[in-house]
Amino acid sequence: MMVEEGAAVEKLPDLNLLQLRFLLSQGPSVCSDAERSAAKSALLGAITKDRQALLYDAVCAQFGWERDDALAQRMRAQNDDALRELDAKIKDAEENLGESEIREALLARANFFSRIGEKDKAVAAFAKAMEKSVALGHKLDIVFTQIRLGFFHGDNDLVVRNIDKAGALLEQGGDWDRKNRLKCYKGIQALIHRDFTEAANQFLDTISTFSAYELFDYVTLVKYTVITAVATLPRVQFIEKLIDSPEILSVIDQLPHLRQLTTSLYNSDYSQFLVALLSTINTMRTDWLLSAHSLYFCREMRVRAYSQMLESYRSVQLSSMALAFGVSPDFLDRELSRFISLGRLNCVIDKVAGIVETNRPDSRNAMYQSTIKTGDALLNRVHKLSRVICS
Repeated sequence: MMVEEGAAVEKLPDLNLLQLRFLLSQGPSVCSDAERSAAKSALLGAITKDRQALLYDAVCAQFGWERDDALAQRMRAQNDDALRELDAKIKDAEENLGESEIREALLARANFFSRIGEKDKAVAAFAKAMEKSVALGHKLDIVFTQIRLGFFHGDNDLVVRNIDKAGALLEQGGDWDRKNRLKCYKGIQALIHRDFTEAANQFLDTISTFSAYELFDYVTLVKYTVITAVATLPRVQFIEKLIDSPEILSVIDQLPHLRQLTTSLYNSDYSQFLVALLSTINTMRTDWLLSAHSLYFCREMRVRAYSQMLESYRSVQLSSMALAFGVSPDFLDRELSRFISLGRLNCVIDKVAGIVETNRPDSRNAMYQSTIKTGDALLNRVHKLSRVICS
C-alpha cells in the first residue's frame, strides 16, 4: 500500500542486517565473543523469519558456519508456496478486479522478492508495479525501496539510477516527508563514496525533520551528521550547527566522545581532541557505513587540528606544539613532516632551532600569476588565429 505522510515505512530490506553481517566479519578488536554470538543469533533469526534462503547460503559460506540443509529446504519450499499464492492473487485481480487491486498485487509480489533477498526478481517486479502506478506517492515509494535494495546488495548502479529518478519525480510534486527522506538516502550514498561535504549537507538539512527510520534511528543520524560535519564545516559554524544545535543536543549524551571531539576542536583543546578522536575512530570501526573511512577521517582530522593551531602563529616551538597536543616532539616532527611532504600543511620545520614556521600561501600573488598565465594563453591563441586569417 501507499505510505501516507508521517506513516512508518517498512524496513524492506532491513539494513540492520548489514550491520550484523559487518560485525561478524570483524576481528576480536572490533567485535567481542559475546557481541559476535549476539550478532549471529540476531542475523540467523532475521534470516529464518523472512525466509532469506540466498542470504543464509551466503553467510554460511562467508563465516564457515555449518549449513542446516533442512532449514534451507524448508525456507525455499515456503517461498515457493507463498509465490504461488501471490501469482494467483495477481491473476484474480487481472481477471476480476480493477487497476488499483492489480497494482497492489504486483507490489506485494515485488515486496516479497525484496524480503527474501531476490534482488533481480524484485527489481523486475517493481518495474511492473511501476507501470500500474499513477499516483506520484506510489511511484516514489517504489523508487525508495529500490534504493534500499541497492544499499543492501551493494548495487551502486541501482542506487544512482533510483536516486536520480526520485529527484525527477519530486520535481513534479511530492510531499515534504518524501523530499526530506530523499536527503537521508543521498547522504548515505555520499558517505559510501567518501564525499563527507555532501553527506554533511544532506544530513544537516534533514536532522530537524528526520523521518527515514527505515534507514536508521535518530541517534545514528546524529552520529553520521557530527562525524561528517566536524570534518568539513568551517569552524565558525560549529556553534550553530553542532555544539548548540538543539537536535544534536537532544541525543549527544549518548555519543559523549562526539561532543568532546567537536568542543575540544572548537576550543583548541588539542590534547583532549586527540583523545576524543581515538574514541571516535573506535566507534567508526564498529559501523558498516563508517568503518571504511576511519583511517581517512583520522588523517583529515589531524591535518585540520594541526592547520588550525598553525594558523594562529607565524612560528611556534615544536616542543610547545607537541605539549599542546599531548604527544612527544619526535612524534609530532614525523607527523608534520609527512603532511608537509604531501602538501597538506603550509609550514616548514627548522630542525636546528626546533621551530615550526608557517608558510601561508599568498592568495593575491597566486591570483596575479594565474591571470598572467591565462592572459598569455589567450594572446597566443589570438596570434594563431590572426595568422590563419591573414594567410
